[in-house]
Amino acid sequence: MRISGFTMGKNAHKLYYPMKQAVLSVLPIVDEFIVVLGDDDPDDQTRTEVESIGSDKVKVHQTTWDIEKYPRGMEHAHQTDIAKELCSGDWLLYLQADEVIHEDDLPVIERRCQELLDDREVEGLLFDYLHFWGDYQHFHWSHGWYKNEIRIVRNDPEIHSWQSAQSFRRIPDFDGLDYRRKEGTHKLKVARANARIFHYGWVRPPDRMKRKTKTFMTNHKGVAAVAEMERKNLFAFDYGPLDKLRRFEESHPAVMKEWIARFDWADQLQQTGPRRRDRPPAKHEQLRYRLITLLENHVFGRPLFEFENFVLLDR
Repeated sequence: MRISGFTMGKNAHKLYYPMKQAVLSVLPIVDEFIVVLGDDDPDDQTRTEVESIGSDKVKVHQTTWDIEKYPRGMEHAHQTDIAKELCSGDWLLYLQADEVIHEDDLPVIERRCQELLDDREVEGLLFDYLHFWGDYQHFHWSHGWYKNEIRIVRNDPEIHSWQSAQSFRRIPDFDGLDYRRKEGTHKLKVARANARIFHYGWVRPPDRMKRKTKTFMTNHKGVAAVAEMERKNLFAFDYGPLDKLRRFEESHPAVMKEWIARFDWADQLQQTGPRRRDRPPAKHEQLRYRLITLLENHVFGRPLFEFENFVLLDR
């Protein structure tokens, strides 16, 4: 059995993505790790950081992004597909540049891949998510934040990254362009990986979070729309009161130790109190989301009204 790891990104280091740590986190269980990097800015150090890993398993490939050809975030899926197609393993483990796996979960993942290798009904493995917010001690467990997602798929040419690369779908006769296509596509049949993804995409200094949000919105809405949002000052970033989230009392992945030690924006965070009224409420601060979260966590014990892009098998 062979496992390939893969990821993609552009200006990842400049935008405060722990891509190097993502790669390092799974290197012990993969036979190769494919890294596809876009046309980074001259002052970006992503390639240098990734190559500093110094492993023959890590293979870096350069590409060019085209958000006009692949608008609405589809360039993310396109680049993910480029990386996927370069993989040679039986199972393909995808990590976005801000996703890291704990070393305690590596034996579990490897064991699940081995025991499900010949069960061809299983097309992928589903991971549990921890979405950190503001710092490394608080994470979301509120409605609207996906609890699970597919991060391992079979090496099957009909399986493609989907929409903005959050997930995967089976797309027969794919035209290579419309990554948001729904008609004629199929949700993957998956089993639980029984492992976690530590998602650090919302843990940045506020000024870096603003820069990342602008870049993300440019990829989704285009340059003109983002210029208008900038004119309206819609990118000022405030994490809000952190005591509205859950506290994380366990350990982070060991590969994140030095990265977490760089944390130096505590004085810019609000720990308690009401949110500032001069900014729109974040999703988790809105009354309807708070009510649904209450029902999910204390009444029904499961997500409500959430779209699931998978078919979960009992394995």
